[in-house]
Formats: sequence, C-alpha cells, structure tokens
Amino acid sequence: MKRTLSLAVLLIIVCINVLGQIGGTSTYGFLKLTNSARVAALGGQNISISDGDLNLVFHNPALLVKSMTNNLVLNYVNYFSGINYGYAAYAKDFKHVGVFAAGIHYINYGKFTKADPSGKITGEFKAFELALNIYWSKSIIDSMLTMGVNFKPIYSQLETYNSFGLALDAGLNYQSSNRMFSAALVLKNAGSQIKPYNPGNYESLPFDLQIGVSRKLEHAPFRFSILYHHIQKWDLTYNLNGNPSYTSTPNQGNSQKNYEFNIFDNFFRHTIFGTEFIPSKNFMVMIGYNHQRRKEMMVPTRPFLVGFSWGIYLHISKIKLSFGQSIYHLAGASNHFSISFNLSDFYTSKK
Repeated sequence: MKRTLSLAVLLIIVCINVLGQIGGTSTYGFLKLTNSARVAALGGQNISISDGDLNLVFHNPALLVKSMTNNLVLNYVNYFSGINYGYAAYAKDFKHVGVFAAGIHYINYGKFTKADPSGKITGEFKAFELALNIYWSKSIIDSMLTMGVNFKPIYSQLETYNSFGLALDAGLNYQSSNRMFSAALVLKNAGSQIKPYNPGNYESLPFDLQIGVSRKLEHAPFRFSILYHHIQKWDLTYNLNGNPSYTSTPNQGNSQKNYEFNIFDNFFRHTIFGTEFIPSKNFMVMIGYNHQRRKEMMVPTRPFLVGFSWGIYLHISKIKLSFGQSIYHLAGASNHFSISFNLSDFYTSKK
C-alpha cells in the first residue's frame, strides 16, 4: 500500500512542473471537451463527486469504484457548426487487482470543401480525432482514499495530416465516512505527441492540474461543488487591445484599482461552481457557472447568461437519462445527452 501511495504522490509532484497550456497553445484540444450531460450542467468540469456515476471517471480516474461493475455509459453532444462528439465507457471489477474501465472519446468535425491554391474545388475531406481511455483504480485506505490512472492513446486525422500521441491522467479522491464530503486532486493530459502532424514539429498537450471539493448537506437536498483548475498557471487572461473585459494589463491613470480587480478576476477564472438539487434519488436538477468561459466568450455589451449551464437527471426503471446545456455565447449553446445503465440489471430480469 505504501508503494502504491508513493507512486501516486510522485506522479503528481513530477507533473506540477509541466508547462500549463490554455486555449490556442496546445494540440488535441478535444481532450478538454465535456462529454457527460451532468458535468456539462455543473460548469464543464467536476472531479470530486463520488456517487457511482461512471461518466465522472472521465474527469477523475480515482472516482472509479467497485459499484460501477458492468455499468455502461453513452454520451452524445450536438456541438456547433455541424460538429458532433461523444463518449462511451464500460467498467469491470477484478478482485485483488482493482477496478478497470475502458472508454472511447471521439469528435467528428464533418465534411469540408477541398480546393487547390487557385481556388478550384477538387473534392471534399473529413477531419476527426479520437482517444482510447484505459482506466484503473484501487482503494488504498479503507475505501476512503482512492487512487486512479487513465492511459490515453490519441489519434488525430485532419485532411491529409495525422498525428499520434500518448497522455496520462492521474487522480486521488478522498471521501468522508458519512459520504457527505469529498475532495480530489487530479492531473490531466500529461504526455506528448509520438508522431506530430509535421515531422519534427512537436506540440504540447493541454496539461491541467486541478483540485476540487464537494459537500452534500445533511438536512437539505443540495450538493455544492467547487473546482480550481490550472493550478500550475496563474494568469489565464488574454491581452486584447481595446477590450478591458479581457485584458490583465492595468490601464494608466487607475493602475492600483485595475490591478486589484484583475487579481480578483483572474482568481475566479480558475474556479467552476456547481450545485445539485436532489429531491429524490431518481430526479436531480443541476446548475453551474464557469467564470473563465464567461470572460472569454461573452460580448461585453450583452453578457446575457454566457458561462452558466443547467441540466436535469432522471432515473427511470433501469435506465438513467441526463440532459445538459452549456451557454457559450449569444450565438448558441451546446446540448449534451447521456444515458447509462447496469447490464447486470437486464441479466437479472431475464433470469
């Protein structure tokens, strides 16, 4: 047990020094997309809710537990401009070894018109990316502390360009004995391109180090979650001239006030807030807020509800259904659909 715990700590410490990447500075950006309707409704990321939902394992492999054996999850996302992506996973427990799961995460960018340098149409081409997710987890302290890893071979095909890479997620999750509180630490997408799109031009992966907590109220049907992402990189702002809503550079004439505001604003760009209203075990309503998404995607004169998200969960007979919507911009929102069930329930009914 000591050797296992030491390995988990070593993985996290070593990867803290990896350079953090944000939008536009790394490849395989689809790895950051949210598949689960529930997680999308909670702001786009959640690593600390531990209630037997196999979809949450995508965000923290340490959430994989024995109760998920024979669970199957299917996800579909209607994204923007004809782009669609999805995720499917299955879990199985192996005694004395740990819990394993396998999943596939794909994105289809659709068809594009192909033309030569003179503009003459020569046909069409497609673009897609996918990643295989191989999970393993094991309890290391009386089922209260769990560690997990996710090994991800990645393949990308963009017209005639293709790339292959390998990434690793590693996580720790602590859950109190009364199951009302949980805390997690996760590193995501530590790895490298093995075959770049252009020979010799290796690009960074979207590495992220996260910490999160969730708390369920004992006498009220609510659970609250807070996630802090990109621990390894403080400044998540972009300097866009002429737009003070996005810049981290203080304006002249009021530098102290702007400096204090930008520290406050940048701190909250790291945070994602999620709330679940759980009146029964078969029904749930989720809402979330992602401050970074709001600051990067909103139109300053018409912010509307950019950065907010919502969703519902229904457990009907043997099937669990979820819908989530994330508001990215005035131009539209992404719609997420999830279905999950335990195959053992159907075997039992046949018997």
